[in-house]
Amino acid sequence: MSDEISDRGRIVRGQARPEIGELFVSSSGRMSHAPFIAGLAVLIGLFWLYDLHVGGWMRTATGWMVDLLLFFSACCLLSKRLHDRGRAGWWAGLALLAFHLAWPRPEGVVGWVALVLVAAFAVDLVALPGQASHNRFGPPQP
Repeated sequence: MSDEISDRGRIVRGQARPEIGELFVSSSGRMSHAPFIAGLAVLIGLFWLYDLHVGGWMRTATGWMVDLLLFFSACCLLSKRLHDRGRAGWWAGLALLAFHLAWPRPEGVVGWVALVLVAAFAVDLVALPGQASHNRFGPPQP
């Protein structure tokens, strides 16, 4: 089978690998385990580092922008993995809301319910395989 190369240099047909930038800025298509876990580790690490080291007036001045960028990137990443599992990308919003309510420590009943939801999403998106065949979001990813 011959592969066609697009103007950005990635394979269009055949075994396509997502570009690094597309992992965090595009919610279309599907994503397998390995890039999802790597991307999720990067986003959680960035969120944790920012949360740990930035405070005071700097947090007030930049927090909304950093949080918005990380939220958007997380939505894109989660949407692709949800697509691989055969689910609509809007479920990413529920996963991120649960993460927000449980971070850094769950407080009260709502926080603990959110933590259970985060654990359920983690099992679904990290441990379970994607659909092996073509689905409404595209072909399976390697």
